[in-house]
Amino acid sequence: MIGATLVAIAAAVIAVWYRWVRPRDVPCAIDLESTQQHFHAHVALEGFEVDAGDEVLVHGAPSRIPLGAQLVYRSNATVRPASWIKRQWIKLTGGTEFHELYDVGFEG
Repeated sequence: MIGATLVAIAAAVIAVWYRWVRPRDVPCAIDLESTQQHFHAHVALEGFEVDAGDEVLVHGAPSRIPLGAQLVYRSNATVRPASWIKRQWIKLTGGTEFHELYDVGFEG
């Protein structure tokens, strides 16, 4: 009984530690291009380097640009850095989960 309780407490502590981070708002530049030669969307964060497990949510990005356009927007992004334990877990298992390295979504 006591062993099961200790295991449950330890699991809860690890779960909180895994998710515990403080989100940060950082300025960013959004580089969009939709030409015959290139089709891309790049985000450059100012003052923050993204590492394994970090989550980035860009605010105010346009959902469409005209064909043949190359535009740069200034905006803000919310960065949720990975906790130390989450970062280590992702580095350990990252080679087996290649398809989860990116999550791109366009709304419009």
